[in-house]
Amino acid sequence: MDREDRQVRVATSALIINDHELLMVKRAGEPDRGLWSLPGGIVELGETIEEALVREVGEETGLTIRPIELAAVTQLIGRDKQATPPYHYIIVTMRAAVVGGVPKPGGDAEAVEWVPLKEVPRRKLARGVEAVLSTLGLTG
Repeated sequence: MDREDRQVRVATSALIINDHELLMVKRAGEPDRGLWSLPGGIVELGETIEEALVREVGEETGLTIRPIELAAVTQLIGRDKQATPPYHYIIVTMRAAVVGGVPKPGGDAEAVEWVPLKEVPRRKLARGVEAVLSTLGLTG
């Protein structure tokens, strides 16, 4: 692992609710491969949070979105026996609305689904997702 890999990274995720359903993706890569999460990803150098959100959601879901407002800021820190965590993400979650497209998995997503809010807690969720949704009053 080189020095760049050990840096804190900024990521963004989209909270998109339509008719009591939450847009979710099943992660195809690490961390949390095979678990359900909000669509999003890493902010690239020179991108705003909003630009990264639109790009990442488009790549993962095939949908075009419009960011609306900040919903939550969380952290995801990997834990293992090494002194330096294997990863550390600061995740900016924004509420967003779909403005076009048809849902289809791509990029880092192996599946994309509209999940009824009442069914979200029954999914195997990626780390941090349940805390974000609980903080926003969407689970529990």
